[in-house]
Amino acid sequence: MAVRRRKRPEKIRCDACPVMCYIADGQSGACDRYANHSGQLVRLDPLTVIENVSSKGGQAVPFLSTDEECEWSGDIVGSERPFITAIGAGTTYPDYKPAPFIVSQDVDGVDMVTVVTEGIFSYCGVKVKIDTDRHVGEERAAVLAEDEPVGHVTTSEYGSKMLSLGGVEHLTGGSKKEGRVTCDTLLNLCNGEAVEMQVEDGANLVVQAGKAPVIDGERESLMRVGCGSAAIGMFARQWQPHVDEVIVVDDHITGVLTEHEAGKQLGMPLAGIRVTGRRSTPGRYFQVADAGTGWGGTSIKEPLDVVKRIDKRKAWSGLRLLLVSTTGEQWAYYVLDNELIPRPAQITEPLLETTERIAENCEPSICSVLFMGGAGGSLRAGVTDNPVRLTHSVRSALTYVSCGGAKAYIWPGGGITFMVDVLEMPANSFGYVPTPALVAPVEFTLRHSDFERLGGHVEAVQQLASILHPDIRTVAVGERSPDPVNRQNFSWARDASD
Repeated sequence: MAVRRRKRPEKIRCDACPVMCYIADGQSGACDRYANHSGQLVRLDPLTVIENVSSKGGQAVPFLSTDEECEWSGDIVGSERPFITAIGAGTTYPDYKPAPFIVSQDVDGVDMVTVVTEGIFSYCGVKVKIDTDRHVGEERAAVLAEDEPVGHVTTSEYGSKMLSLGGVEHLTGGSKKEGRVTCDTLLNLCNGEAVEMQVEDGANLVVQAGKAPVIDGERESLMRVGCGSAAIGMFARQWQPHVDEVIVVDDHITGVLTEHEAGKQLGMPLAGIRVTGRRSTPGRYFQVADAGTGWGGTSIKEPLDVVKRIDKRKAWSGLRLLLVSTTGEQWAYYVLDNELIPRPAQITEPLLETTERIAENCEPSICSVLFMGGAGGSLRAGVTDNPVRLTHSVRSALTYVSCGGAKAYIWPGGGITFMVDVLEMPANSFGYVPTPALVAPVEFTLRHSDFERLGGHVEAVQQLASILHPDIRTVAVGERSPDPVNRQNFSWARDASD
């Protein structure tokens, strides 16, 4: 008896990225962004349009207007007109195709064109700014996620620790697992999710854009007001009537009030309390302790450990001494006894108010995540047959570059290397492909006449009204709440090798 074989459903091949998945009906590709719907390749995430629903009726100003009576504010999505983003637009892979959407609309009599595409980025990464004075790890130390290297600690900035994550070396230059974990880490950070990481020989971190960092299980609250020397300069006048010496403990520069120029100009006598470390200039000391999670980002747990010696020729009985950190969160008050030994004492109310004033001047500690990438061939070829002209147009400020409607900072030098704050973008703006690489929305906006001059794909231009339909996602400027994507009818299948 003949056995009747069940006919396998036809598969279609997705050309949205170099993986080129074969996808069966009812299934999505490995990236979970494209699916086979009855033999048609469909994009699962909706095309996103931004509208300023809270606008008070301000008049839109044409991009790069030459009208002397109006000055462009730099906010291309700040008017009541809708702005089409690249979120959900799709990609230009293979690169011979024009961008998925090239949209024309009239803005106060000026014909503007916005070219949108979702770029596939292997050369990309994120810069993470962590507002804290706590030590997270040595500069150049590897940052690990799931025990895989995904980046490194880079140079600290004022009051913040910095991480450089991702990049082509981690995405494609290491093991397969390293690339996958790196891609997952970047994707989650860019989409505003919390990510746990470890710094080699350093701290455990939980980082989430717009949220306070968690360092070794403790949630940070304040970003330091400044280094110890800066704090001396800011609060010397407030301290002078109530205390004889103040030491502001800091990982960078520890300040000593009476040695500092601020104390001298206020006429304060030298207190004779010498701190550990290397003196830089009067009242300013480097390397008072190792970096750590103690006072002022140092390893100091007991405040008097910063005191090296007390000069009996200058100090006196009854000398009032305040030690404080650069956030005002740690403080200790002492009075020298007859043997010139610091003894804990009850702090006075005016002096306590100065420590609270330090904390008041500290900004909340948050994590900032900035995506960074470069507009390569697929992006530029999707705009024009002569891609270098797009680069020149961006350099000449004729073309405005945005990411999901958020203004992108363009780095100087060659190419179109840009950086964007992910919190200014709509939620879930980023995707991935399993090469592995990140997928990010990019929009190029310019006058129609300039688009023609740079050899743009004018034959692919559509009017905005022709693409607006109920299936698009509309968000307000700055909206972060996620919009559900209808995926329940599709199952995921990593089906690239069939």
